Amino acid sequence: MKLFPFGHATHPQWQMAAGLVLAQLRGQMALHGYAPAPTLGLVYITDHYASAAQEILDHLGAELPEVTEWAGTVGVGIASSNVEYFDEPALAVMLCALPSDQYRVFSGVAPLPAGFTPHTALVHADAATPDVAELIAEMSARTSTGYLFGGLASSRGDVVQFAVGGNGNMRGQGKAGGVFRGGMSGVAFAQGVSLVSRVTQGCQPVAPARTITGADGNLVTQLDGQPALDVLLQDLGLSLDEPQATVAALRTTLVGLTEAGADVVGRTGHFGSDVIVRHIIGIDPRQRGVAIAMVVQEGMRLAFCKRNVEAARADLMRICAEIREELEPEELPLAVATALAADTLGEPSPARRIAGAVYVSCAGRGGPHFGGPSAEMQIVRHALGDVPLVGFFAGGEIARDHLYGYTGVLTVFR
Repeated sequence: MKLFPFGHATHPQWQMAAGLVLAQLRGQMALHGYAPAPTLGLVYITDHYASAAQEILDHLGAELPEVTEWAGTVGVGIASSNVEYFDEPALAVMLCALPSDQYRVFSGVAPLPAGFTPHTALVHADAATPDVAELIAEMSARTSTGYLFGGLASSRGDVVQFAVGGNGNMRGQGKAGGVFRGGMSGVAFAQGVSLVSRVTQGCQPVAPARTITGADGNLVTQLDGQPALDVLLQDLGLSLDEPQATVAALRTTLVGLTEAGADVVGRTGHFGSDVIVRHIIGIDPRQRGVAIAMVVQEGMRLAFCKRNVEAARADLMRICAEIREELEPEELPLAVATALAADTLGEPSPARRIAGAVYVSCAGRGGPHFGGPSAEMQIVRHALGDVPLVGFFAGGEIARDHLYGYTGVLTVFR
């Protein structure tokens, strides 16, 4: 598989940004190492362009008639290789060269055909859609692997999704032009499309994993048979006799949760992909309980954790190293890949088996959370090499059948 052409640009006028992106795409399509005739386009726009979404899609479709299917959405920020666009009008496009029988674009008005069996899927959804978590779970159940990747659109204005096939209309869409509001859309991939995906929580556990032995809604009352608040204070070395210091520490403390019987912390000492990170929203000294931003049940596993620049950088480099290890296990052991990712003085190492990548990160992450503008994407580029990549900063991240927060989901096409 050849490299996927991609382009990105910022400009106050979307027409100018589109022109710059098209020039990049056409230039790459003329190069030997890039796919010359891709048919699937992934397009991400910042919310500055949301009101012009239909015009942008019509323009791209007219300028690239060989690209017959499009998918994408809007974010308060978007990403491409080595760059993040926040609080500025921007556009990013990647053109995927995949066998036409190995993928299908879908939306609420044009669902997947009954005869197509998805292996996995890239999903975009509107957070305002009722029961969006249930929709994600249902879509996950339809795939043979149960694995989804993607995120919830984020916007300070119009919330739009792109989902179109053929000459601007998919079967069942009527006169719809491929720009939608509400619901869920995306691209389902058959088994012939080889993908590798990882989730980074950006957190480090700071205490042992515990079992929830008492719960009332979102209030954890007992951990390992002991009052939950007492365990929290013990694990973090805090005391209610010093309320200001304790409150300050709790503001930076989160919890990682898994279902009963699952491991919270993997063999590497990091959270696994089944872990959902949630905020601590209060304490109950009377019941000796800890309130978190999620309804919990007895038997679930919990570990207290911290999110900071060092933890976020380390975990992002870890998932990049794991992806490289899976792509080139005989050439690049995990320890070597991790060392390369951590070597900030060296040149980016080329990942010869990556045709393209999609990265969905939380709108609360981005460069500043990693130490500087575009720092998050620079870490990814350094670890994977200068591979084609597009993505967006979401209002919630999707991996497997879970809806996450404050995470990053990195997926590469082999």
